[in-house]
Amino acid sequence: MTKADETDAAPGPATAAWEPPARLRSLPSRMIAHAAMHAERLVNEELAGAGARKWHYAALVALQDKGPASQSELSGRTGIYRSDMVAVVNELAAAGHVERAPDPADRRRNVISLTARGRRHLERLDGLVAAAQEELLAPLGPGEREQLSGLLARLLDHHAARPQGRRPAAGRGPAT
Repeated sequence: MTKADETDAAPGPATAAWEPPARLRSLPSRMIAHAAMHAERLVNEELAGAGARKWHYAALVALQDKGPASQSELSGRTGIYRSDMVAVVNELAAAGHVERAPDPADRRRNVISLTARGRRHLERLDGLVAAAQEELLAPLGPGEREQLSGLLARLLDHHAARPQGRRPAAGRGPAT
């Protein structure tokens, strides 16, 4: 481990006395990144117990909430790269959670649908994801959880509205 790695390492037995400087601890971007790291770990651990991954969960939710879709449409709904979506759909189909059928409007593509088995699996995964959320947000009360979710949604909406890689110049408003 290099000195640079040590500054971002999570405290553990080898770094139990490690505490980042107050200036680092107070950076919202750093706090969000570390909270996201913990959230990712908790969700991944819960889903792994059911033989699932976060992409499986995302695809199943998108199919249940928005209905059957082509792999390309499903990729757009979930933000999963098309090349990765192929493997996700293959894994879900092998487990009987989704099925592929030729698209009646375009026989060159398949439509992916959620199966009854997939719906039951998704119910189980919903419970596991809820447990991960509960563990992540354990120190917060109901009002604080709602407030945190609202603030994070505002941040995400703000940044989603801006073109990628563009930042407004200081004092000049939005970039054009």
